[in-house]
Amino acid sequence: MEGARRHEIFARLRAVNPRPTTELEYATPFQLLIAVILSAQATDKSVNLATRQLFAQAPTAQAMLALGESGVASYINRIGLWQAKARNVIATCRQLLALHGGEVPGERAALEALPGVGRKTANVVLNTAFGEATIAVDTHIFRLANRTGLAPGKTPWAVEQALLQVVPEEFRQSAHHWLILHGRHVCKARRPECWRCAIADLCAYPEKSGDPLGPA
Repeated sequence: MEGARRHEIFARLRAVNPRPTTELEYATPFQLLIAVILSAQATDKSVNLATRQLFAQAPTAQAMLALGESGVASYINRIGLWQAKARNVIATCRQLLALHGGEVPGERAALEALPGVGRKTANVVLNTAFGEATIAVDTHIFRLANRTGLAPGKTPWAVEQALLQVVPEEFRQSAHHWLILHGRHVCKARRPECWRCAIADLCAYPEKSGDPLGPA
């Protein structure tokens, strides 16, 4: 895909949503970190339902640690992999208090050293909480980058590196949010809603779907 087309894709996504952000609910970098840890293999909606009560009870690392693993589990037990996530949340809180004064570090290495935090989670936190121009490649972005021809790659790492190279600098800060929201709500996995897609004419996907309701 040529550079002019990529630029137009992001210009249109920006026009649709000038100030994109995560759909996870949080008030502090700590709460964002916990929400992202919980969101692995779970919907943002299910995470928000759990964290509204969890964060009201335990808004800080110290308060969360005081709940203990069973206490955290009681709030998140309707989320996938909740037992492992409860362990990771408590271990992360313990490490934040021991090494970072209870605050979320703004460095990749320190973030990725936290239990339950991999590159994708670190990218989300660095981008959303600290304003870094990172791109966290989840299933939505991986699918969108390959389907559209924007930044094809065989692995999430390959797609991330390709996106960092080809996304115009003026769009890089918000690219993560534009792509994930577009992939989640429009360019869906089973049946992309091409008839209402702002970038359909710029997309290389050969099997575009028409409006199921037909002409107005």
